Amino acid sequence: MRSFEPTQQDKLCMLLRHARKKAGLTQIQLEKRLRTYKGYVSKYESGERELTLREFIDIAEALGVDPLSLMKSNQ
Repeated sequence: MRSFEPTQQDKLCMLLRHARKKAGLTQIQLEKRLRTYKGYVSKYESGERELTLREFIDIAEALGVDPLSLMKSNQ
């Protein structure tokens, strides 16, 4: 039985979605900044796709956010 408490992955997805919205970017705009394929942002924000550390850093930088501060806020 799955717990109703969010996992670390769920928390990270919510955190990245919030950071993107705070930056005033749509998913498509962020994908263009990252030079990646359509649906990339949607897949990791929904938890369908897990990110590598390098991808996480690239996303944080594209959002203009310090990756370490994002990691700390996820604890």
